[in-house]
Amino acid sequence: MGMMNKFMSFLGLQEEEEVVERERVDAHDDQEVETSQFEARKASSKGNNIVSIHSQKNVRVILNEPRSYDEAQEIADHLRSRRSVVVNLQRVRSDQAVRIVDFLSGTIYALNGGISKLGPNIFLCTPDTVEIQGAITEMLTEEQDYKKMR
Repeated sequence: MGMMNKFMSFLGLQEEEEVVERERVDAHDDQEVETSQFEARKASSKGNNIVSIHSQKNVRVILNEPRSYDEAQEIADHLRSRRSVVVNLQRVRSDQAVRIVDFLSGTIYALNGGISKLGPNIFLCTPDTVEIQGAITEMLTEEQDYKKMR
């Protein structure tokens, strides 16, 4: 019956049973022992849930410069592993670059991620855990607008 309960709780149909831990009582616990203030604070904080600020592992950003469309799946695998990828498409023919961006756009949509253009043929692809804020405008567009204003 225990296996059935585990299966039902895995599917969310039944709440997991709480496991009650019993403390082991030792004979020497009855004796009073002098403790310093540090040891007293340490002993009292054992029962609390303490989370370290630095518990997050290192964030990795992948730089990728594909030479063909076949390498787009490798970039998608990095995104599925929740890593941000900077994709430089300057060494790929323009028709293949469009195909790669289309493939990555679909992957990012499926993963609820984001894509942002950093420069000519350079894109930042991020999973849903990374938020892209701000925008980088293309310099050519700005120069043309500036010349029109003069």
